[in-house]
Amino acid sequence: MKTITSLIAIIALIAAALAAGYWWGSAKSATSTSTVEPQKSEASIHKPKILYYRNPMGHPDTSPVPKKDSMGMDYLPVYEGEESPSGSSVVKISTEKIQKLGVRTEIVALRELTRTVRAVATVQADERQLYTVAPKFEGWIQRLYVNTTGQAVKKGEALMDVYSPELITAQHEYLIARKGMRSVEGSGPEVRAGMQRLSENALQRLRNWDISDFDLQALQEEGRIKRYVTLRSPASGAVIEKPAIQGKRFMAGEALYQIADLSKVWVLADVFEQDLGIVQRGQSAAIRMDAYPDKVFNGEVTFIYPTVMPETRTAKVRIELPNVQGLLKPAMYGRVEFASTHSKNKMLTVPDSAVLDSGTRRLVLVDLGEGRFEPRTVKLGIHADGYVEVLGGLEAGETVVVSANFLIDAESNLKAALGGFDHHLGSIPGENGQATPGASMTTPGAAPVSASHHGIGTVKEMDWVHATVTIAHDPIASLDWPAMTMDFRARDPALLRSLKPGQKVDFEIVEESAGEYVIVRIQSLHASPTSNPAANDQRGH
Repeated sequence: MKTITSLIAIIALIAAALAAGYWWGSAKSATSTSTVEPQKSEASIHKPKILYYRNPMGHPDTSPVPKKDSMGMDYLPVYEGEESPSGSSVVKISTEKIQKLGVRTEIVALRELTRTVRAVATVQADERQLYTVAPKFEGWIQRLYVNTTGQAVKKGEALMDVYSPELITAQHEYLIARKGMRSVEGSGPEVRAGMQRLSENALQRLRNWDISDFDLQALQEEGRIKRYVTLRSPASGAVIEKPAIQGKRFMAGEALYQIADLSKVWVLADVFEQDLGIVQRGQSAAIRMDAYPDKVFNGEVTFIYPTVMPETRTAKVRIELPNVQGLLKPAMYGRVEFASTHSKNKMLTVPDSAVLDSGTRRLVLVDLGEGRFEPRTVKLGIHADGYVEVLGGLEAGETVVVSANFLIDAESNLKAALGGFDHHLGSIPGENGQATPGASMTTPGAAPVSASHHGIGTVKEMDWVHATVTIAHDPIASLDWPAMTMDFRARDPALLRSLKPGQKVDFEIVEESAGEYVIVRIQSLHASPTSNPAANDQRGH
């Protein structure tokens, strides 16, 4: 009996243990489930939902599933929260993508615009103070008193002694006429007047041959013929040309000396065509010469030449400068700055980089905050030192994008172009393991090398000052760019020498800094290539 009671007690204990284990396991499972479910829920909150896929070129067709267009380009995903309201032009970009892109903004503000026009210039002699010594008779140079180029001379100073049979004949005729006047002193008035005219005519002939009054007076006082007659300088200045050589025979009208009065000089500045409207007569100008970097010469615009050089698209602007100390010398090289203030009143302005110009319209991207950007068409006025006047479309205090808007083509669908923005951002290295086609690639221990991108387009405008060219190019597949008109800077300004507006070109660009693409090779489709050796080395990599 006692044995049966013990057995029943043991079975009861085992049953109790099994019940306790079942209860503990159920409680653990419930706790685990309640912990995991919130984590799943939290993860699902942070993962954006793809609403649909849109055409990469901005066409209105969409797709509920991934697909490619006729060019083989992937349709771009549109995530929840990034879609624009129906009929709204506002485009929304995630904060993370904005930071990766490096978008910079600036507030629209009132400024006083002062535009500075800069030009290269050379010193020239004043054309009104150039003199040539060219005898009006034939003769031989007996002796030179001024025998070196650059020698300074004064007005009336002896240049050379010359021998000329014509001069001797003229002196002889004068002396005969003067002697005849003495012989007819007792004759009638008509005879004396005739001899007087003959004497004066002989003396006037010598004057017409540029014999100085000093030498003519000596002839009258001495009353004897000089075999060698002295020719004198017609002005003070410096000898800039001297074909005269002692013993040389010269013909009538042959130039023997070129003399320039350099007490006042001209500075001729080459002003680009687009800046001519800023420069006016009477405007002050500051000139800095390479020979005197610590000096600033101030002059005044006295003349704007009426023609433009077709090769350089520049016009000459004349500035007159006093040169009492003789520091400025012909052909000396310098730089000129023309400062022009358009209005004393402040005007509404935005940076030049904020404006997207398609040629037919101009717009800016207004930052509305929280990753929202609104394209706004604007009316612009004058440009000055990195800023442009806004005549309409914006108000003071609004914020506009001033960088990272280079991909937006004003002639294409704006929201599609901004969608292309997102596509590039999604391809940044480190996101989904992809890399942007034009991004800089590096390998351990090697210097970064930028990938080049090939394009074909037409030259629209040239800016020689900033070494930039405006190109209307076809789509560039490696960058997912649609056809658009853009400004490119040449890494080597020499690449642009042979280009002309309207020319069809084949070019290559590389990303030099974040968002800035520069030309490393460009050539006419009907000419041999013009390339940058450094760029060729990069492409060789």
